[in-house]
Amino acid sequence: MELTTIQIVKPEAINVILGQSHFIKTIEDIHEALINAVPGIQFGLAFCEASGKCLVRWSGTNPEMIELAQQNALALGAGHTFILFLGEGFYPVNVLNALKQVPEVCRIFCATANPVEVIVAQTMQGRGILGVIDGASPQGIEGEEDIAWRKGFLRMIGYKAA
Repeated sequence: MELTTIQIVKPEAINVILGQSHFIKTIEDIHEALINAVPGIQFGLAFCEASGKCLVRWSGTNPEMIELAQQNALALGAGHTFILFLGEGFYPVNVLNALKQVPEVCRIFCATANPVEVIVAQTMQGRGILGVIDGASPQGIEGEEDIAWRKGFLRMIGYKAA
C-alpha cells in the first residue's frame, strides 16, 4: 500500500465539500438535493464511479465549478467519492443537512473554503480516502478579544441574531 496526499485545487474563496457515496444515482440525487435546498445555487459536482466503466460522473449549474469538480475528482481517483464546489456566495452550512439526507451519502470528509489536502491510500485494487487535512493547525486558545470578534463577526454576516 502506498500513501499519498493530494491537494484540492480551487480558488481561495470557493467552498468544497468532499464525501463518500455508494451508487451511480448519487449525481442526480445530490443535484436535486442542492437545488431544492437553495434555489439558484451555483455548483459543480463530480463522482468517481467504482465499478462498471469507472468514469467520473458529473453535474452542476456552473461551468467553472463543474470543471473544478471534474479535474479534482480525476486527480483524487478514489472510488465512490464525490466532490462538490459551491459558487461564490454559496456556503456548506446551507446544504450540508440536505446532502446528509441523500440516501447514498455515506460520509462527509470536509466542508470548507480552507486549503485541503486529501490523504489517499493506493492498493492493487484502487484508491481510497483515509482522511483530510483541512486548513492549518491552531495557534493557541482564544481570549476575550477573540471571543468578542467571533460573536461580532457571526452577527455581522447574519448567522446570529443581533
